[in-house]
Parts: sequence; structure tokens; C-alpha cells
Amino acid sequence: MTFLHRQSFFVALLLALVIYIVPLASAAESKCAGESQFSCPNCGGISVSDCMDCDGYLFTDYNYGLCYNRKLFNTNAENGNSDNHYPFLWTDIVGTIVWFLTAGIATACGVGGGGIYVPMGILLLRFPPKPSSGLSQASIFGASLGGILVNIRKRHPDEHIRDTKGTPSEEHPGKMIAYEKGKGPMEIEDDREKYLDGGDGKRKFYTRPVIDYNMALFLAPMEMAGAVLGVIIQRVFPNWLFLCFAAVVLGFTAFKTFKKFFVAYAKDKAAKEERIELTKRESQRVLESQKKKESDANGEGAASDAVDDVEGNANTKEEKEEEDDPKQLEQRRKFLEEDSRQYPFEKISYLILLWIGLTIITFLKGGKGVDSVIGITCQDAGFYVLVAAQFLWTLGFAAVFGYKNVKGVNERVAVNYPFNETDVMWDFKKLQFYSFFTFVAGIVAGLIGIGGGMVLGPLMIVMGVNPRVSTATTATMILLTSSSVAVMFVMSGLVPWQYAVYFFFVCLLGAYIGKTRIDAYVKKTGMGSILVGILATIIALATIGCIIILFLNLAKVDWCVDGFKAFCTVSSEENACPTRLLSLSAEEIFPY
Repeated sequence: MTFLHRQSFFVALLLALVIYIVPLASAAESKCAGESQFSCPNCGGISVSDCMDCDGYLFTDYNYGLCYNRKLFNTNAENGNSDNHYPFLWTDIVGTIVWFLTAGIATACGVGGGGIYVPMGILLLRFPPKPSSGLSQASIFGASLGGILVNIRKRHPDEHIRDTKGTPSEEHPGKMIAYEKGKGPMEIEDDREKYLDGGDGKRKFYTRPVIDYNMALFLAPMEMAGAVLGVIIQRVFPNWLFLCFAAVVLGFTAFKTFKKFFVAYAKDKAAKEERIELTKRESQRVLESQKKKESDANGEGAASDAVDDVEGNANTKEEKEEEDDPKQLEQRRKFLEEDSRQYPFEKISYLILLWIGLTIITFLKGGKGVDSVIGITCQDAGFYVLVAAQFLWTLGFAAVFGYKNVKGVNERVAVNYPFNETDVMWDFKKLQFYSFFTFVAGIVAGLIGIGGGMVLGPLMIVMGVNPRVSTATTATMILLTSSSVAVMFVMSGLVPWQYAVYFFFVCLLGAYIGKTRIDAYVKKTGMGSILVGILATIIALATIGCIIILFLNLAKVDWCVDGFKAFCTVSSEENACPTRLLSLSAEEIFPY
């Protein structure tokens, strides 16, 4: 089945699912009409059907029928008091440990961890779904920032890239076979010394940053565009439906990632055994060489010298065959120097520009529970103009840098650039493939409220990208998407400030320490497949979390499924309660 056929099948499957579910959900809309009422202390005391409408008191107590305010590490308890309700000391302490460990492990695998934070926020911290999603975004922002502090200083796993053409790979056209392949440690060192001593005297080793900025500049805007569409779909989807969708998508992703893990683990294990065998053979050759030196009788030394002369002539012949066009060599070195920059400021500036542009448009439009800063609503034409602007900005960015990536690869191929076996050889077919699945990953991220890394990370690994490169690149993209959303959640009052700021720093520290330790272990052992296995486990746990939350939520409403929501609902000013967030004092926000 070709890629286009698979695309058509996927779209047809989604359409069939929508056609089947829409009548069921629509019929269910009237079935779940009865709603509970909760006491809200705002505006002198009002009743609300959902405590998310009670600004500053977002948490629901079903036993007392009231909305209450949540305080970090609260030790005093007065049941029935909306401002001092329930002790959460031990819940928050356990949450701190879980968030710290999750941040380190998830960031090392190139995912935000939202698939863990959201379910654990609901199950462990007892947050409602939307505040839990907001806390998750703040946590992802902290974890991704901690990860970027580590990744931005890291180098590519291949630290000995040469300016020679190398041996072309039959399995991967356009790429070269690694010089280290099939050689032991001593042979590798000898070969590297010969490389530096040969040529025109200008030879040196090159490397690159572990973050693939070219990939990020193309994939990040595609993911953001998908997330915009995901948020739009989320406006009309009932909770049970998008939890079902999340469980199916994440479950399938976990299955595919586990399959890739077992293949990658077998390869890593075989490579490790091969290195051990090569080391043994090298040691044996060294011993044999020492024995030959000790025995100079019977003309053995002369024979050995004759063999060395033959080998030397062969090597000279080999070196002559490796000579190439000086102009190509000069251009190749320019490309290698350009790619080896640890901080390519123009590329980093483009990523920042992408983030600033989308953030400005998002704040103008509003969303994720935040009102527009210019006062427009979904009833205004300006709202839909700004939605279109979001798509034009992100898709336009992706189109420009997709074209630049293809052009850059073609220019390098023309001068026999030494592409690594795990590099992405951009062409228009690969642009189509990556753009489609990255866009889908963004839709899933916007719809479910998780980082797109849970879908995008496995995709990169399946496509053969080095695990350390894929995790660093997806972590960079997650920082762009999570930071603006986290700020919007906190500014809207949908997540308590104390919790957002506290767990931001917990995850930043956890990600920095955890990623440093895990990366060091992977580099030492060479077992990059471990990252794939941990990633698959995280996605599987997220799938289980979605299923648990789905059944718990349905049980609370006596297994009644509600229908689709209206896309555009605007509260009338006479019924609206003024926001409490901006009137809070510093002591109320940070009482400790």
C-alpha cells in the first residue's frame, strides 16, 4: 500500500468514525440534561453547574455541593469552607516526587510528559480536567526548558565526521557507511590518525549540534498548525469522545513504538557483542605481533617487512582512489563548517520569530479559556480572520523551510557531502510524509492536551533518525508549543498560580538532572534503544491513564454520555461574574 493510499484509508476511517458517532452523541445530548448545582462564593454567593465557571474556586466538592479554592501544601482543614478546604500536604508531596521523576524520564525521551501529567493531575492531585491540563502545560514548559539547557550544549553522537567522500551505502542511497563499522577500538584510532595525517594538511573532524534545527524549523510550525485545528475540534467534542480518541491513538502509537524498541534493542545488543569480539581479535593480533618481533630467526622479519611494503603500496593506491575534485572538497568543507556551529543564531532566531508570531495571534484571538486581549469573541468576524492567520503563519513558515531543507540537501549531494546513515535526506516525498504525520500529531496534541512528542517522537525513530537526535529535536519543539499555552492557562486563572509556578520549577530541575544522567548512561553503553523502550512505556501508561479517567468520569454521571457542544458560546454580561484573578493580592497568590 503506497503512502497516498494509506493517507486515503486513514481519512476514510476517520470520516466513517465521525459519521457513526455524530448521531449517537447528538441523540445523547438531551439524555444528560439534568445537572447538579454547586455553591460558588463569588458575587455574594451564586450557584453554578460547573465550578470552572466559579472564578478562583475551580475545585468541586460533591459531598458538600460547593466550589473551593486549592492551596499548595495546605495543612489546615475546615470542611465546608471554600477558602480553606481539605489538607493536601501529603498529596502535594507525593505529586512533587512523581512530577520530578516523570520530568527527567520524559525529557530524556523527547516527550513533554503531558500523557502522564494530565491523568496524574486528575487521579493523584485531584484536579479537574481543565486545571489538570493547565498544570500539565506549566510542567511541560518547565521540563522542556530544563531539557533545552542540556541539549543546547550537546553535540551530535557522531563526533568524527570527515571531509572525505567515504563508501556509499547500498541500503541508504546518498549516505555513507560509517568508517568505524566493523572495526575495533584500536583499528578505529589508527584509522583516525591516518585520516588526519593524509590529504592536504587541512583535515580535521567535524560534528554538529544534537538538535536538528533544520528539522525543527519545518516540523515545529506543522505541529503548531495541527494543534490549532485540534483545539478547534476540542471545542465541540464531549470529554468522553476525545478520551476515547486519545486512548486509541496513544495505544496504537505505544504498540508501534514497542515493536521498534525490540528491533532496536536487538541491533544494539548485536553491535555491543560485535565490539567485544573485535576488541578480543585486536588483542589477539597484538599478542601475535609481539611474538613475531621476538622471533627474528629464519628470515621472518624480512618476510614481515615485505608484507608491510605490499600493504603500504595498497594503502597508497587506495588513497589515490579517494582523491576528489578540489572545488568539491572546498565546498564540502564549507557545508561541514556551517553545519558544525553549536549555536546557529539565524536558525534559533527563526524559531523565536515563529513562537512570537503565533503567540501574538493567539492572545489577540483568545483560546484555552482565555479571553481575547482585544475583546473579540467567536461571534465576531475578526475571530475567524485570526484563526486563518494562525494557519497562514504556521503553514507558510513550514513551506519556506521545507523548501530550504530540500534545496540544502540537493546542494550537499552535488558535492558528495558525507551524510550519516541516520540523517534525513529531504526530498518532496519526505516533506509530504513528515508534514502529514506531524500535522496529525499536532491535532492529537491540541485535542487531547498532551505534547505532540508522543506521536512525533516514535515517528522519527521509525524513520531511522538517531534516538538522541530525535529526542533533543522534539524536546525543542515542545518548548515552543508549551510555553505560550502555559502562560495563557495561568493568566486565565484556569490553574492556581502557586501550583503552576511550583511544579514549573520542580519539572525544570527534574528534567535537567534526569536528562543529564540518562544521556550519560546511553553514551557510555551505546544502548540508544533504551530511550525507545522508555518512550513506549510512557505512552502505554498514558493510554491506561486515559482509559481510567474515561471510566471514572462516566461513573460520576451514571454512565450517561453527553453530546457535541456548541462551537460558539458567549456568556451574557448580566449573568457573568467578574474575574477575581487580577484583584488577588501577592499574599493570596504566594502565601508562603
